[in-house]
Amino acid sequence: MRRICTLLFGWLFFFVAPSSFAQNAKLIEAAKKDGGKVIVYTSMETFTADALKNAFEKKTGLQMEYWRGGSTEVIDRVLSEHRIGKPIFDVVATTGDHMHLMFKAGAFAKYESPSLKGFAKDAIDPNLGARYRNVLYGVIYNRNGIIASEAPKTLEDVVKPEYRGKLVMPDPVNHTLTTQWLASLDKIMTKPRAEKFIRDLAAAKPIFVESIVPAADRVGTGETPIGITFVRFVLTYNKQGANLDYVRDYTMLGDGQYICLGAKAPHTNAGKAFVDFFLDEESMTIQAKTGEFVNRKGIYPPLPDADKIKFVQMYQFGKEDYENKKKEYQKIFLQ
Repeated sequence: MRRICTLLFGWLFFFVAPSSFAQNAKLIEAAKKDGGKVIVYTSMETFTADALKNAFEKKTGLQMEYWRGGSTEVIDRVLSEHRIGKPIFDVVATTGDHMHLMFKAGAFAKYESPSLKGFAKDAIDPNLGARYRNVLYGVIYNRNGIIASEAPKTLEDVVKPEYRGKLVMPDPVNHTLTTQWLASLDKIMTKPRAEKFIRDLAAAKPIFVESIVPAADRVGTGETPIGITFVRFVLTYNKQGANLDYVRDYTMLGDGQYICLGAKAPHTNAGKAFVDFFLDEESMTIQAKTGEFVNRKGIYPPLPDADKIKFVQMYQFGKEDYENKKKEYQKIFLQ
């Protein structure tokens, strides 16, 4: 029986595996003829993008160039290029709400990557493909500035008087992901509690920065000991010598992130090859090791108690919704 199984496996490998390898090799060869490079617009952190760039180039022989900005900057640049009909980008990877808006504007082509088979059905959007990772908003703190016994125990603790002047967060008016987060708080607490928390947060006078990474940077250096940002930065900055931890408030709001091929990508074949690589096991493992909560089956971040965290999808907003919320938060936070 063992011998029969081995023979069957051998025949399956002969007929199935080479065809997928051949398809991948054919795509890469076509990409090399088209210029041999892919241009990616993304909001992922530089250290993650650099690690993926190195792995992709080594594996395929293709060149990856990327431009990085905050999620708001990404959507502005993509739609600007799309409207004038001269896109520079081949691939876009950023937060789900922004990806949906860009898809509705016609900026993306639908591409069924063979790497989708590594994701559960509930992690695949019919328009955007795989929700490759969940970005989780939470509270992180520097243990050199805040000892564990004095650290906030829940999200709502950060508005307590003892943390006044010690908190940093992305600008709630100009950073759309933070606008979305604030507007979704009633999904993890009652609406009256959420409204009170937002008012108390404004009264606590947090330090505002332009986006997620600068908020984490200030906590990582100890310049501001507590931050509302992505939980994954605990692992990332600790690898660089910081001493961070996160508040174990295990139900966390977040948004999925997606990667899509441009509708008028200058390097279509290279774009497809990059999407295939990005969603495959090697890339997902690289991202998980930096603390990302990736959704490819069987891959997890090495963050303490990561398995206890419950992801709650934030509300999806249209442009008008964002504008209304920004006006509301401008009155609350800036007046």
